[in-house]
Amino acid sequence: MTSLSIASAFLIGLAGSVHCFGMCGGVVSAFSFAVPKGAKQWPYVVTYNIGRIFSYTLLGAFTGYLGSMVARNDLLANLPILQTISALFLVAMACYVGNWWRGLHYLERAGAKLWRFIRPLSKSLLPFKNPLYALPYGVIWGWLPCGLVYSTLTWSLASGSAANGAMIMLFFGLGTLPALIVMAAGVESLKTLLANPKTRQVVALCLLGFAFHMLWRAYS
Repeated sequence: MTSLSIASAFLIGLAGSVHCFGMCGGVVSAFSFAVPKGAKQWPYVVTYNIGRIFSYTLLGAFTGYLGSMVARNDLLANLPILQTISALFLVAMACYVGNWWRGLHYLERAGAKLWRFIRPLSKSLLPFKNPLYALPYGVIWGWLPCGLVYSTLTWSLASGSAANGAMIMLFFGLGTLPALIVMAAGVESLKTLLANPKTRQVVALCLLGFAFHMLWRAYS
């Protein structure tokens, strides 16, 4: 696992997190009502995000392991199939963020079928009695159907091992933190900037750049 891959995973999370304003804005708003009145919100925000990123890391380890099983197949070992799939999903994510094509919406709708069974588990944790209750709440909400997460998981699939897949999703999750912290803090100027259509276009082009770089590395 190279430092470039780790940095790229973080930057993809950071760049793609403009998508979080549409997907997670309602979650953050509801989260604020779950915090006890008069309590500082930051301890709850921190533990929630630790739980969320833990879920991403666990999913990354699982998909990385599955990818390593595929790579051991003698017929597939020398073909960049997984890397190509990962790059194509990243192209789809760029199109989604830029509002050029909404194909990933159908993948999120498929994930929503599983989410219907997982989401009720979080209700037993509300309202939070203390910050520790926000930790399993974050673990559960880490499974929220999200095209950005699904796209990055395909990169974990192509990473070659469970450890590499976990690292990719860990740093991807860390990259999404700034946007969610901005939402929790209610910094309207930054929220307006990140939600701006021009910002989304720039971010989409950056994601396309990552995708073509991945294809170049796979076939060079």
